[in-house]
Amino acid sequence: MLQALAFLPSMALKDSQTTTKRVIEEPEFARPIGNHTFFLGREAVIGCAVSNLGKHKVGWLRAEDQTVLTMHDRAVLGARYSVNMDAPHTWQLRIRPLRAEDRGCYMCQINTQPTMIWQIGCIDVFVPPDIISDDTSSDVSVQELENATLTCKATGHPPPKITWRREDHEPILLKKPQTREFEKVESYVGSSLPLLRVDRRQMGTFLCIASNDVPPAVSKRITLLVNFAPTVKVPNQLLGAPLGTDVKLKCYVEAYPNTINYWIKNRGEMLLDGPKYTIREEKTSYKVSMWLTIKQFSKSDIGTYNCISTNSLGKSEGTLRLYEIKLNSPSEDFNNQISVAGGLTEVAKAMSEDQQNNPLLTICCLLLSNMFI
Repeated sequence: MLQALAFLPSMALKDSQTTTKRVIEEPEFARPIGNHTFFLGREAVIGCAVSNLGKHKVGWLRAEDQTVLTMHDRAVLGARYSVNMDAPHTWQLRIRPLRAEDRGCYMCQINTQPTMIWQIGCIDVFVPPDIISDDTSSDVSVQELENATLTCKATGHPPPKITWRREDHEPILLKKPQTREFEKVESYVGSSLPLLRVDRRQMGTFLCIASNDVPPAVSKRITLLVNFAPTVKVPNQLLGAPLGTDVKLKCYVEAYPNTINYWIKNRGEMLLDGPKYTIREEKTSYKVSMWLTIKQFSKSDIGTYNCISTNSLGKSEGTLRLYEIKLNSPSEDFNNQISVAGGLTEVAKAMSEDQQNNPLLTICCLLLSNMFI
């Protein structure tokens, strides 16, 4: 009896050691899975580090719906999912190629008894921006002084920022509230670009740029068309030239849509490009420069000339009057080198030497010059 009791302390010590050993051998997670960010189309890798796994198994599940993805060393759901061991004792879940719907949380689970142990880690999937064509403006056409709004919508994660710029690198003109003045800005941020009482100077092509720090950024071209009737400006309405010279007349036109432009003389026939006249145009955006060159200016060319511009919204014209400048030295040979556009400037240069020797010619030129002051 006494001998049996003598063994009790040693048996208690053995049971205590066995219990301690059993606690130590229970599986546990070595570190948290954590939260991770990956890019669309790439591979996502998250690890579950386990200590003292023993004969237990590790599985990966989608936390949202408890769908089993892998069981220990094999994939269960589809070819995009796989699992592999990474020392020390880390079960890596791999998802490739990554899709936007893979964003969410994942559970690493160990089949312990009576209750399974688990931990969760989350994946965020960054998606580059993409412009939504159906929700984005196409080219916009408005009448001058009407309001216009350019709209641009894009998807992506994080949500993209929309920036507006002009394609020609000119500043964007934004009308100040309650005034007719414009504010010039290099860019404008927002999904909608409001343009109040549109001015012809705002016409042009705008770039809607969507970016969210996930390359590549994307853009779309949107053209703003401002429609208005022609306006004609004449820099010099009264022109004088000596006989035998070439005379150049000029008009400036602003209009949209495109115009039909032509010259007439004395409210008569339309002038055509040919041996007597050279007609030229240069167009930039909504602006057109018109030139009429009259070759070998003669008395029959004296009269009134009109530059006329017309489009679907209206018609406008400018008037120029051409007269002869009489010289005291008819035999003076200009060799057809003089081109007069805007009064006596070119003529005065050509006669500078004669004025020094001919006081009467100088007085004549001064009197003619006073006509333009």
